Amino acid sequence: MAYDLVVLGSGPGGYVAAIRASQLGLKTAIIERESLGGICLNWGCIPTKALLKSAQVFEYLNHAEDFGISVKDPSADFNKIVERSRGVATKMSNGVTFLMKKNKIDVIKGTGKLVSGTEVEVTDDKGTKSKVSGKNVILATGARSRELPNLPQDGKKIIGYREAMTLPKQPKKMVVVGSGAIGSEFAYFYQTMGTEVTLIEFMPNIVPVEDEDVSKQLGRSFKKSGMKVMVSSEVLSVDTKGAGCKVKVKTKKGEETIDCDIVLSAVGIATNIENIGLEDVGVATDKGKVMVNDYYQTNIPTVWAIGDIVPGQALAHVASAEGITAVEKIAGLNPETIDYNNIPGCTYCFPEVASVGMTEKAAKDAGLDIKVGKFPFSASGKASAAGHNEGFVKLIFDAKYGELLGGHMIGYNVTEMIAEIVAIRKLETTGHELIKTVHPHPTMSEAVMEAAAAAYDEVIHI
Repeated sequence: MAYDLVVLGSGPGGYVAAIRASQLGLKTAIIERESLGGICLNWGCIPTKALLKSAQVFEYLNHAEDFGISVKDPSADFNKIVERSRGVATKMSNGVTFLMKKNKIDVIKGTGKLVSGTEVEVTDDKGTKSKVSGKNVILATGARSRELPNLPQDGKKIIGYREAMTLPKQPKKMVVVGSGAIGSEFAYFYQTMGTEVTLIEFMPNIVPVEDEDVSKQLGRSFKKSGMKVMVSSEVLSVDTKGAGCKVKVKTKKGEETIDCDIVLSAVGIATNIENIGLEDVGVATDKGKVMVNDYYQTNIPTVWAIGDIVPGQALAHVASAEGITAVEKIAGLNPETIDYNNIPGCTYCFPEVASVGMTEKAAKDAGLDIKVGKFPFSASGKASAAGHNEGFVKLIFDAKYGELLGGHMIGYNVTEMIAEIVAIRKLETTGHELIKTVHPHPTMSEAVMEAAAAAYDEVIHI
């Protein structure tokens, strides 16, 4: 059957692109080899948040006395927590199925491969091949857990994020390698559930893409929870011959060996660009990424690519925005290009981490004259009432023009607060305008206004 658009992959890039295409009147098909929603809905963003919520509830119960409530001997059923997480994922995937039907998008099950700029060959689970043609094709095949030569994943003792979500039993000891969002979230989850966690990071700070102040605060919080955090450390090898694992780690002080049950490798992602016909059709790639223009068109005019397989941040909300931009261009509209300097990043461990724009170091390295304002949640009435007063909001302004260069937060619920900073930067709001934007009291978001005031020596509550 011939379509106006064929989308390969149904993650948050692909399915969003398909829906936008349908809204714009394009006859659309989407090809998916596993479950609708892709990794994000089924094995990433959504089910991990369900796990993290269970951990947070367990943590609340263990500290109920802090709130004047008596709870005797709370216990966690690990398998039921995993079961709940899978249920949430299934519900969300079913939601995408509903959206496909609602928007009259044809869902084709199978593995897709480009055979020309307008044709995709689909192989179903029985090995039967068929062809689907479209005036345009969007590649949205996403990514998977990256494997290092010294950390070969066997799915049992050395695992990736996918296995970490569905372990048959809770490990007593776990080593997490890599402290980006995935590593930090799982380290927090397992530590909170009672596993003895060691978090190993090659760089000098955990969550290394974040502002240094944020990284150090998260490190302190993790250590306070009992987690062992090792920075400037490298895993040399893992011996899996015995009952558990022996992890050999190179540190500044020398080599040491850590015994554990499970090693979680969270050292980044690898793009799914193999075996999808790129070489056959002549689609240009570089360093594992598909090369595209500002509207996600490849060197083959009818082939487009979005999400983790193109340069830019590998985040679900980025893939969705790219999918919408590409489809609107295909449909003949004039979409605005995406500003990759204004993409928020969130890590949902506890305390949460959220940021957008330049770090203080990046601003200084760029030679900019800056003003920095920081407001600690220890001075926030709402944070104290909530029982979560660790962390802060840090804002970086251009001293000359008052432009908000970056916002960095760590604390309770900050992933819900960062969107304000993104909007402020989008609207080119100045520091003085932000100070005069009245925030409700008592809220966590007051800290944004106070941090801006701190940058201009007008802060009231510290």
